Amino acid sequence: MADPLSPHLSERISDSVRAIIGGPSWRRTLRLRRAAAAVLAGTALVLIAAPRAGPSGVKVLVAAVELPGGSTVRASDLAVRHWPADLVPTGTLHDPEEAAGRVLVGAAHPGEPLTDVRLVGAGPVPSGASAVPVRIADAAVATLLVPGTRVDVVTIGPHDEHPAVLAGDAPVLAVLAEEKGARGRLVLVAMSRDAATRVASATLTDQVTITLR
Repeated sequence: MADPLSPHLSERISDSVRAIIGGPSWRRTLRLRRAAAAVLAGTALVLIAAPRAGPSGVKVLVAAVELPGGSTVRASDLAVRHWPADLVPTGTLHDPEEAAGRVLVGAAHPGEPLTDVRLVGAGPVPSGASAVPVRIADAAVATLLVPGTRVDVVTIGPHDEHPAVLAGDAPVLAVLAEEKGARGRLVLVAMSRDAATRVASATLTDQVTITLR
């Protein structure tokens, strides 16, 4: 009968088996995998719980549609976009409430930013009326006008001795700031569309002015 394995040889075989199936290297790998899984799970939880960052840039109020000069701006005519801060014009509006119901001095194209100097008046143009810009040569008269003042828009034609009233009892919407090099102040007046056509036609050939009522 063969002698059993020597204690020394048996110990060496046992050590080899433990090294293969349960040695420090295998345990270390398992611990690393478990740690990596825990880190990934924690990162996922942080990303889910963290608030999402909003669009970058500064809010800018722009025209959403083509807007003619003299029109009353509605909320549906506006949109908010995000622009790089260094490209935002001075005086740009940021909220639709700042522009809704006010009158646009000049035309605005879709996507064009709206600034405080482009809009005048605190109230809308009366229903069925148009806002017409009238340039007043007499600066002293312009200083007497404020939004809400009732005026007559008059002209003297080349062959008439008496002034003709183009628009009567018309409310002033706004008196624009004096422009450098311009001949007189620009006043925005609300009037019927028929009167607006007469005033626009007269300003092409005749001098138009305003009288207080």
